[in-house]
Amino acid sequence: MWAAYDSIERCAAAAKTLLAERVEQSRVWAKEGHRSAAEHLARESGGSVGAARAGLETSKRLRALPATEAALRRGELSQVQAETITDAAAVNPCAEQSLLEAAGRSDLVELREQANRAKAAADPDPDATHRRIHRRRRLRRWTDAEGAWNVQGRSTADAGALFNAALDPIIDQVFRAARREGRHEPRDAYAFDALLELARRAGGQAAEPATGDAAPEPGDADHAVVVGDRSPRPSPNRSPSFLALLRVDLEALVRGRIERDELCDIAGVGAVPARVARSLLGDAILKLVITKGVGVVNVTHLGRGPTAAQRIALLWSAPWCTNSQCSHTLRIEHDHRKPWTEVHETTLDNLDRLCGPCHKRKTNDAWSLVEGEGRRPLVPPSDPRHPGNRTARPRGDPVPFDASAA
Repeated sequence: MWAAYDSIERCAAAAKTLLAERVEQSRVWAKEGHRSAAEHLARESGGSVGAARAGLETSKRLRALPATEAALRRGELSQVQAETITDAAAVNPCAEQSLLEAAGRSDLVELREQANRAKAAADPDPDATHRRIHRRRRLRRWTDAEGAWNVQGRSTADAGALFNAALDPIIDQVFRAARREGRHEPRDAYAFDALLELARRAGGQAAEPATGDAAPEPGDADHAVVVGDRSPRPSPNRSPSFLALLRVDLEALVRGRIERDELCDIAGVGAVPARVARSLLGDAILKLVITKGVGVVNVTHLGRGPTAAQRIALLWSAPWCTNSQCSHTLRIEHDHRKPWTEVHETTLDNLDRLCGPCHKRKTNDAWSLVEGEGRRPLVPPSDPRHPGNRTARPRGDPVPFDASAA
């Protein structure tokens, strides 16, 4: 029933989107005293002016994007998918088909990342775009009608990476402290607690005491303990635990600009101009060129965990959980396809990146990734695609077709 109503909702949303431009052209909104068509549509739908404005922009862009319009009419795209694709394809029309394909096989997080990459590739002056975003940087703070304090910020991707590198370790400390106390809250709640702790450290204040002091876990000595610790400063000997990975094609880095489908971004944050990549690397550019011939795909490590080089290679190729039905990019763990106890070595072709919940399903509940490379579904033992069912199937019997896996 839910799927049926979702299909109806998509068709209705598609019709509203396609008609939005005609509503603007009719000027009925002016006759009723509204300042814009978006304001009129928001009043009629009971939604926000921002959402109505986005739908109106999508309606206008669809005229030049027939493939996207056809997919929208067929009910293959949600409203937010259509807005994401048209926003990018209006800047880079050549990316329309690849974005439609991504919408069919990926989640919204991946689609948005690919759309942002398509827009960056078509930007005639990425440095100017970067400067414009920097000029318009902002941090808004306000108290809403309920009396809650709110904060919202916007800036460049490299600034976001710097912020994340400072905040992410504290989020993990707050998470561990909460688990020790038996508290289970959303990660967003821990992120806000970490932001407050960051402010306390900047002001030289001690962390707030916990409801009950608990012994720190192994490894906490490398960081300031957030809850139950009176020391506000991290250890000066702390080794970096969080890496802002700059992913850039060597040719673009040397040339100073990206072309076609070349990559230049901070993983999990967003695209940056090649000039910014150079400034972030500093003198490391020379080392990067010298070590160009050292391929991390050939590194074999006899230890159980991947080496730093292997971790970077995995982050480059797979910033998400390998499960194609999962969009997690945080707290990703490394899983051996063939158990380490059997092979006693760690190689890239035997590693998959799985988030904590997916890794737990695989380890404890006998779930498994479908055979293949790259992102693919994580399926239960009852699924015919499960590797354990391959030998149980009579020879010559076809594998049942699953549209969701296609």
